[in-house]
Amino acid sequence: MPARRSRPRRASARALARASRAEAAWREFAASFTRIGMVPPAEPGLVAVEAAEGTAVLLLEPRQVLTFTGKCRLRCLYGAVRLLGFAVASHHPGLPVFSPATHCALSLEALPGARPPAAALRQLRAAARAAMRSHRVRRPARVKVMARFSPDCAVVLLEHLDTPVTRFLLSHPPLSRFFEPQKKEESNFTPEHAVLASVGIVKCSPDCGLQVSESMCLALEELIQACCEEDEGVPVVLVCGPKNTGKSTFNRYLINLLLNRLPVVEYMECDIGQTEFTPPGCVSLSSVTEPVLGPPFTHQQMPSKMVYYGQTSCEQDTERYLDVVKYVFSYYKKEVPLIINTMGWVKGEGLLLLIDLIRLLSPSHIVQMDMCDWKLMPPLTSEHIHFSPGLHTKGKQQSKCKQLGVGSMESWRCPEGEDVSAPQHKLLYVHPEFPRAGVAGEVRVHSSILRDMSILGYLGHLQSPDIGAVLPLHSLVPYQVPFNAVALRVIHTDVAPSNIMYAVNASWVGLCCIPEEIRCQSEGPVLLTQTPICDCLGFGIVRGVDMEKKLYHILTPVPPVNLRLVNCLLLGSIAIPNCVLVGQQGIEGEIPYVTSDYNYSIMGSGKLRKKKPHLKRRFECDYP
Repeated sequence: MPARRSRPRRASARALARASRAEAAWREFAASFTRIGMVPPAEPGLVAVEAAEGTAVLLLEPRQVLTFTGKCRLRCLYGAVRLLGFAVASHHPGLPVFSPATHCALSLEALPGARPPAAALRQLRAAARAAMRSHRVRRPARVKVMARFSPDCAVVLLEHLDTPVTRFLLSHPPLSRFFEPQKKEESNFTPEHAVLASVGIVKCSPDCGLQVSESMCLALEELIQACCEEDEGVPVVLVCGPKNTGKSTFNRYLINLLLNRLPVVEYMECDIGQTEFTPPGCVSLSSVTEPVLGPPFTHQQMPSKMVYYGQTSCEQDTERYLDVVKYVFSYYKKEVPLIINTMGWVKGEGLLLLIDLIRLLSPSHIVQMDMCDWKLMPPLTSEHIHFSPGLHTKGKQQSKCKQLGVGSMESWRCPEGEDVSAPQHKLLYVHPEFPRAGVAGEVRVHSSILRDMSILGYLGHLQSPDIGAVLPLHSLVPYQVPFNAVALRVIHTDVAPSNIMYAVNASWVGLCCIPEEIRCQSEGPVLLTQTPICDCLGFGIVRGVDMEKKLYHILTPVPPVNLRLVNCLLLGSIAIPNCVLVGQQGIEGEIPYVTSDYNYSIMGSGKLRKKKPHLKRRFECDYP
């Protein structure tokens, strides 16, 4: 994929002011307490002292918990703390932590350590004091912390956090207050809260945080033991359940627990509507080596294998979905534990597709999450998976009943001596107790907004790592790609060749690599007649199409060494977020690709009516 790129233009002062707006809001929020003379008694057990501008030192007693929203960089100076399952000790580097109000609030818990002998108390105090000195904690703050110090406490340094991704995200007006503090009753605040607010976080009720139910705790204990001991091979854990039951939160917690003991965990994303490490519409396999301490938009990364399905639902083409899953899963080496996330579509054909998926992936453990005592889906035991029909596969018993002419499933008996062994898995039930879990009408943010935020998080990698002004996307110089250097395919609908460039312009595309060499005698675009199942190396925005020079203009954070491998552009139904198009800075007159003056009386101008075809169940293969 040939490419040329030049320097981006200098951003305006207006963009810089917007980028620092959130930080200024936090400072004002903290300063407001001092101005109005609020100096209530300190909260028992909570010690939070300003260490320097934008930093604070926090002392927690053993098992003390701080539940919060906001963002910061966390470093443990003494002792150990646990955050979403991950144990943070003094040898860990500073970790970026993101706890927006759109997701379950994070809770920081001090872990108790072994009680040292009395003779070692002086050395421990000296170690804690030296750690604070090395991170330039001011003397008054050190004195306040050491006055409450005990050998089994934890001392944590919190720093204001500003990253290219968050700066880019907050530069869009609809999201500009995403991490800003929410208004609270003034009487609830203490000086410690003001110190935390100056860093960028707000203490909230423990009820807003993750509530680990008994069933969740038992499931996690069994999974950790299986993954660490590997007595029966490397575990493959499949997590399933209806929408809004906390599958993603459970997965993050499990990943973090495993990373306490293992250097790497494999994660396979099969939920194309709510992806964890990639933009939406992907099936991917990722090697996770760092704790997951935020929502998906904060940790977009390049997986070890990824295929762009191109849609947020697979209802229209379940066969291609299974082919994509099979392709990605074939690259799993079975050297480390694998966690598989699945879709929340578990009704009707969605449940049948899940059965097909389980048969294809053969997990060793299935974590089934449900809030309604299994009213939405039956328990997915080994027997149920073995005997029940899927969407594209037969159940064993159904096949036998058909051969024997028996109508009732209960009346079939296996002929004596026949082997009916089926892949066995351990089924673990989890009844989640997350805030709002299982209540469809009380989701914090609509799924489409979360998908847009993942795309914005990915595009945030286009920004300079240096702290400064946000560069609008239209100020960046795109790569120039000749028409005949890449093949083109629209995944989700049929487009006439004469209109293909209208569809591609200003679109979100997958940058892919197909094994076949692209051969084109003319300078025109190369159009594929079928959607390939191929590696996706990243994503980009087709910023423009130059019909005279036969060039695509593409913005992408994919490094040039990988761009050289790209020879296919896949266009799906996933669009560029509206805020990117509407909020373009420095545009005079009409904004490109955006209009509010539209005549919906024109034939074909209204919304497309979504039709779900009544798919006949096709049994293309027997489940052995």
